[in-house]
Amino acid sequence: MAKDVELTDEEILELQEKVGDAGFHGGGAPRTAKNFWPSAKRMVGLLSPYKLGMAILLLAVAFSVALNVYAPRVMGRAMDVIFSGAVSSQMPAGVTKDQIIQGLRASGDDTFADMLTAMELIPGAGIDFTRLGQLIAIVIGLYVGSAVLMWLQGFMLNRFVMKVVYRLRVDVEAKLHRLPLSYFDTRQRGDILSRTTNDVDNVQQALQQSLSQAVQSLLMVIGITIMMFSVSWELTLVALLAIPLTGVVIGLIGSRSQAQFKKQWKSTGMLNGHIEETFSGHEVITIFGRHDTAAKLFDERNDDLYQSSSMAQFLSGLMMPIMQFISYLSYVAIAVLGGLRVANGNMTLGAATAFIQYSRQFNQPLAELGGMMQMVQSGVASAERVFEFLDAEEQSADTEHDLVEGRAQGLVEFRNVDFSYSEDAELIQDLNLRVEPGQTAAIVGPTGAGKTTLVNLIMRFYEIDSGQILLDGVDTAAMSRTELRSQVGMVLQDAVLFEGTIMDNIRYGRLDATDDEVIAAAKATYVDRFVHALPEGYETKIDQDGGALSVGERQLITIARAFLSQPALLILDEATSSVDTRTEVLVQKAMAALQSDRTSFVIAHRLSTIRDADLILVMENGRIVEQGTHAELIHAEGAYWRLHQSQFAEDD
Repeated sequence: MAKDVELTDEEILELQEKVGDAGFHGGGAPRTAKNFWPSAKRMVGLLSPYKLGMAILLLAVAFSVALNVYAPRVMGRAMDVIFSGAVSSQMPAGVTKDQIIQGLRASGDDTFADMLTAMELIPGAGIDFTRLGQLIAIVIGLYVGSAVLMWLQGFMLNRFVMKVVYRLRVDVEAKLHRLPLSYFDTRQRGDILSRTTNDVDNVQQALQQSLSQAVQSLLMVIGITIMMFSVSWELTLVALLAIPLTGVVIGLIGSRSQAQFKKQWKSTGMLNGHIEETFSGHEVITIFGRHDTAAKLFDERNDDLYQSSSMAQFLSGLMMPIMQFISYLSYVAIAVLGGLRVANGNMTLGAATAFIQYSRQFNQPLAELGGMMQMVQSGVASAERVFEFLDAEEQSADTEHDLVEGRAQGLVEFRNVDFSYSEDAELIQDLNLRVEPGQTAAIVGPTGAGKTTLVNLIMRFYEIDSGQILLDGVDTAAMSRTELRSQVGMVLQDAVLFEGTIMDNIRYGRLDATDDEVIAAAKATYVDRFVHALPEGYETKIDQDGGALSVGERQLITIARAFLSQPALLILDEATSSVDTRTEVLVQKAMAALQSDRTSFVIAHRLSTIRDADLILVMENGRIVEQGTHAELIHAEGAYWRLHQSQFAEDD
C-alpha cells in the first residue's frame, strides 16, 4: 500500500530532478550517465561478457573489409589488361613500346605518348583473356569471401545483442523489486513503463543496427585510405579533405540532435504516463466531465513530443544529405584530377578507375557514419534513461537469516518510532504501541494522520528513522522482508486481481496450495457461493480488472487469497468501502473468518465497522492521541468521540 499522496505533474518532475541529482547511485553501480559519451561507452560495455566472441566478430569484420577493399585494386588491373590489350592490338607487331612512343613524340603527339608511358604494351598482341579471366575470378572470390564473413559477423552480433537485451530485461525486472516504494510514489507509472519497455527496445535496435555497421565503416575508411595511398598520395589528400568537413557537420549538428532525442524520449514517457492515467481513470474523467481537460493536457504533451521529435529528426536528417554533398564534391575533384594524371602518364587508367571506386567507397562509410548518428543518438538517449533507472537508490540490504520459526504468535510492538517521508516534515514522532496476539486493532483518524503509513511501516515498505518495530519480540529490521511479509496478509481497498482463473487468483496467496485447500479457503470466505453460478466455476478466466465479476465478488476473492496464506498478522484497508450494502454483509462475514485467531490491523473510515475492535487507535498528525475500546473512547469524549459525532450526529 502506498501512502495517501497527490502530486502535480510539476511536483513530480521536480522530485525526479532532485532524486536524479542526489540519489541515482549506490551499491557500487556506475554513476548515472550525464552526457553522450559516458552513456555510449556504458551501452557498448553491455557486450563485455562476450569479449571472445566479439573479438572473433571483429576479426571477421576486419577480414571482410580487407577482402572488399582489395577487390577494386584487382579490378583495376583487369581494366589495364583490357585497355592495354585494346591499344596493343591497334599497333604493328615487331616494334617495341619505346619505338612507338618515340615516333609519337617525333610527330608532336606528346599527350598520347605520355599516356602510353604508364601502360604495359605488347604491340600487336591484343587482350590477354587468360590473364583477364584469372583477375575476374579473383575479384569474384574476394567479394564472395567478404559477403560470407559479413553474414557471419551479423549472425554472431545478433546472438550477442539478443543475449544482452535478455539480460538487460532481467536486470530491469529484478531492479523493480529492489526499489523502495518511495521511488514509485514520485514517478508516473507511464514513464517507468516507457523506460523498461520502449527504451530497452531502442537500445536493442541501436546495438543491432549501428554497432557492426560503425565498426565496418570505420575499418573501411582505414583500409580504403591505405589502398588509396598505395595508388596515389596526391589524390588521397584530396579525398581526405572530406574527413574534417564531416567532423564539423557531426560536431555542429550532432550535439543539438542528441539533446532533442533526449527530450523526445522524456516527452514520450510523460505522454505514456498521461495516457495510462487517462485509461485507468476513465470513469472519474467521465463522471466529472473532464474530457476537455484531459484532452488539453494530452494535446500539450503530444505537442511537446511532436516538437522534440520533429526537431530531432530534422537535425539528424540534415547530416546525411550534407555529407553526401561533401562526397559528391570529393568525387568530382578526384575524377577530374585522376583523368589529368592518366593523360599525363602519371598513372594507368586501371589505377585511376580503382581510385575513383575507392573514393566512392571512402565517402560511403563516411555518409553511413553520419546517417547512423540518428539511431545512435536515439539509442544512447534511451540507454541513459535505462541506466538512470538501474542506478536508482535501492532499499536497504536484507538479512538472509530467518529469525521467526514457523507462524508467528502475532505480538506487535512499536517502541519510540520516528518516521518522515522527507527531512522537512516529520510525520510520526515517538510512537509507542503494543498489540497482543489475536487482538484486532482499528486505526482511525483524519486524512493525512498517518494511518496507512503505520501499516506500511509494519510491512517495511518504508524504513523507520529511529526506534524499533517488533514482531514476537524480534526487531523487524533484523528480519528479511520476505520472512516478515510471509507472516502478513493484506486486503486492500481496491481488489487487485491478475489475469488467469479464479483458482489461480486465490492460489496466489500460497502457490503450493492444493485445489482442495483453495476451495476450502473459498468456502470459508463465501467465494464458493457465487463461483458455482459461473459456467466454468473455479476455472473461469478473468482479466486484471476482474472481468464480469462485481466489486464485491472481486473483494471476496482477495479475502480468500489472504485466508489461504494463513498469516499471523492481517491488515485490512477499509475493504468494504467500495462494495454495496448487500455485499458488505458477506464481505464482513468473510473478514470475520479471516480475522479469527490472528492479530489484525484495520484501517477504518466508517466507525460502524470497528465497534467490536479490541483496541481502537486514534491518530492525528502522526501521533496516537487516544487508544481504547469503543465504549471507553466514547465515554472519554475526546478525539474519537468527535469523529463519532461527525459521522453519526443525525442518528444520535
